Amino acid sequence: MIKATSRRSFLRGLGGSTLSLPWLESLAEPAAAPMQRFALFYVPIGVVRRGFFPGEGEGIIPKFRGGNGVPLEKPQTLTAGTHEWNLTATQKPLAGLKDKMTFLSGLDRTYLHGTDVHAQCASCFLSSATPTSVKDSPYPLDRTLDHLVADSMGGSTPFRTLEFSCNSHRDNKESIQFDNVSWYGTGHVAPSIRDPRKAYQRLFGAGEAKTYLNITDLVLEDAKAMQRNLGYRDREKFGEYFDSIRTIEEQISKLEKMRSELAKVDIEEPPESHLPRGEYIRLMGDLMVAALQAGLTQVATFMVGPERWDTPFTYDSLFDKPMSHHKMSHNQGKFINELLQLDRFHMEQFAYLAEKMDNIQESDGSSLLDNTLFTYGSGLGDGSTHQYSDLPIIVAGSGGGKFQTGKHVHFSQGTPLANLWLTQAQAMGSEMNRFADSTGVLKQTFA
Repeated sequence: MIKATSRRSFLRGLGGSTLSLPWLESLAEPAAAPMQRFALFYVPIGVVRRGFFPGEGEGIIPKFRGGNGVPLEKPQTLTAGTHEWNLTATQKPLAGLKDKMTFLSGLDRTYLHGTDVHAQCASCFLSSATPTSVKDSPYPLDRTLDHLVADSMGGSTPFRTLEFSCNSHRDNKESIQFDNVSWYGTGHVAPSIRDPRKAYQRLFGAGEAKTYLNITDLVLEDAKAMQRNLGYRDREKFGEYFDSIRTIEEQISKLEKMRSELAKVDIEEPPESHLPRGEYIRLMGDLMVAALQAGLTQVATFMVGPERWDTPFTYDSLFDKPMSHHKMSHNQGKFINELLQLDRFHMEQFAYLAEKMDNIQESDGSSLLDNTLFTYGSGLGDGSTHQYSDLPIIVAGSGGGKFQTGKHVHFSQGTPLANLWLTQAQAMGSEMNRFADSTGVLKQTFA
């Protein structure tokens, strides 16, 4: 008979590989409660406002404006407060989980003039430091929220934080500020995992296994022995978990084979630009969800793409050739339809991961999503105007019942994005009463 064990259990195979398990009621202590998680889904270069924000669908398509970072000159279409959330065109993929999400608009960031507008987008998004508070960097970049949240959670997981990136390119045109959202501190980046195979090996410990054997093969015998002692619901959950890991392995092999074949073809763009973006993003996202599900970490950041990186990508079924998100954003008038498609494409990936998390049951019958604060956001309110105001923010999950969901909250002009980070940090157990340039918590979001 199997004894009760902790939420994070491991199977060990013949090659020394380990596979962590999700919560199983047949193995867990009766008092075990779901852990909270914090995750970020970062989208580069802002969004097309007319597709994302309510009341702007018929607005004038803005012309390109350089690196000013100033508030968008437009009339307020909403009053501050709580509104009914009518999904806009870009938000439509969220329809199935709208009741478990919150749309936040009107949140602003501070822009440090005289430095590159894109370099401050992702790199400063989770730090929100005031322009005068950081002396050792040209950008207001400080220790980011994910690491501060991890500090308050106690570090009981194998990985305090995990950083994922979907920038597969190796042509390092830009500095690290354009391509990283997580930082240990000023000048000290938390390197992102970009290769699915390396991410898989890091999470599930396949380094000692023979190359022709995968992890699920190595632990299968142990798994079958354990499975015989599980209840019916746990056997189903166990099978689903193993199937998901097996699917990840198969998808990794498929993309590696595709990359190898593309390398043999004489094309102008690097082979990575021709890999299907949707498959790559979802594969990296599946790895993140598996890590959160199995308790390998409670804190993860996920960067969909880099800022101002002109090397193109192929976007599944959207365009007939690789396209540059950044270049298109500077000519919204010409590429308005393509940019709207791209915004919706990114939202579909966010919805896919949120739905995946919502289908994973926890110890008390709630879902992984219910116990997570999973935030979609971008460092620009619009890619063409380069505005740092009225950022596109959606929070999925309630962090274990800490957040209200199913509504649209619009904040008064000048409300700092750091107020959201302070609110989320407190919901995750932090005792901090101020974060960066925050002026207080967002009381409208508390449950």
